[in-house]
Amino acid sequence: MTGLGWFAAIIVGALAGWIAEKIMRSDMGLLANIGLGIVGAIVANFLLVAIVGATLGGWIGQLIVGVIGACLLIWVARLIRGRA
Repeated sequence: MTGLGWFAAIIVGALAGWIAEKIMRSDMGLLANIGLGIVGAIVANFLLVAIVGATLGGWIGQLIVGVIGACLLIWVARLIRGRA
């Protein structure tokens, strides 16, 4: 996560994963939420930089990016499992 330390990345990742879990009506645990939020933020940041050339900064920006990325990961997982 751009500009956030590891502790902040875990907090923001957990929050982003939890929000994405609620949006996508998925049922996961705390560790899955943290993982989805962090990995989702990494994926979404990469896509934003590749497409737009910039990303959102700060806690709120990374939370938004993490939620979008985690929702994207949940959607892709459902496509692979055939539950989309």
